[in-house]
Amino acid sequence: MTPDYRGLTWDHPRGHNALAEAARLTGAAGTGSIAWDTHSLEGFESRPIAEQCALYDLVVLDHPHVGEAVASDCIVPLEELFAADEIAALEADTVGPSLASYRFAGRHWALPLDAATQVMAYRSDWNEAPPTSWDAVIALSERAPVALSLAGPHAALSFQSVCGALGADPASPRDAFIDRDIARAAYAILARLTKDATRKAATLNPIAMLEAIASGTGPVLCPLIYGYVNYSTQGVIAYADAPSGPGGRIGSTLGGTGIAVSRRAQVTAPLLDHLRWLMSDAAQRTFIPRHDGQPSLRSAWTDPQVDAAANGFYSATRATIEAALVRPRHDHAIAFQTEASALLRAGLLDGSSADRVLDAVDLAYSRHHSHGAET
Repeated sequence: MTPDYRGLTWDHPRGHNALAEAARLTGAAGTGSIAWDTHSLEGFESRPIAEQCALYDLVVLDHPHVGEAVASDCIVPLEELFAADEIAALEADTVGPSLASYRFAGRHWALPLDAATQVMAYRSDWNEAPPTSWDAVIALSERAPVALSLAGPHAALSFQSVCGALGADPASPRDAFIDRDIARAAYAILARLTKDATRKAATLNPIAMLEAIASGTGPVLCPLIYGYVNYSTQGVIAYADAPSGPGGRIGSTLGGTGIAVSRRAQVTAPLLDHLRWLMSDAAQRTFIPRHDGQPSLRSAWTDPQVDAAANGFYSATRATIEAALVRPRHDHAIAFQTEASALLRAGLLDGSSADRVLDAVDLAYSRHHSHGAET
């Protein structure tokens, strides 16, 4: 039987299982069928969002894709699908900037189903209190294997987060990327942490890094990595808030994913009701966590039962996600993120000077971000 809708999500239990089970229940109830396909975590960057939206009715994306999607006019703003009071309620009820991250050009473009940000991850059998500042992380790296997450886009994301801890906001409207003094200081912190453990883990995406930490074959701690509740639930990884800068500000760059409705979709009331249910308090606090998902409603993040089932993941990292930074979302933001990450990763691994690398990053930003454009 041909499904009424086709959706595309990412091929991890956190990204797929809850959506697939919810779709099964919806189809069984006779209110429309949804078939969810998957692609790799890296698949978010491997195909233009317009191509994905030409093939699928529902597309799971992250917020840096929004500017590209708006420029391509391939997704429907939430304001055309839901009432203003529903959107306002989501703004108030989602943790951190989860919904705000999808606001661009005056409208919202995806429902924030999944909330995540960079946090600190370490082996659950490690018997020390995790460091709380970047100075403490550097001190720990002198006596234990501490690795940065640098693979794929994560060198740029780690850099932006350290800049955030030092006072910058990479998503604020600007025609230069980050103040050079702050950028130099952030680069210096990352350079001091680019030791053997970081070099050995330089090709590991967050899932592979967490697997390496859990198995004992990798570092004992990663100070900035996207939190996956699944590893905490299994008891193999413990999490803590991301490190803070000298002023006590936590630096972390928001991740998570949202569900966008493509222009090709034939939107019906049952489809909208299904999306409403996925974002409901009941689904977010019960159904989604029970099916390997990572909810976005604050009521789920503060629910003692949800937290206990996740071995304290939510309480251990909530301060970080509430303070998380939003990434640049302009058209071509993904291309900039990819290029900047490659430049930063190569510079850190090669021991290049800060200004040489940062000059190249600023040049990339000027190519990919039009003068005066919204960030």
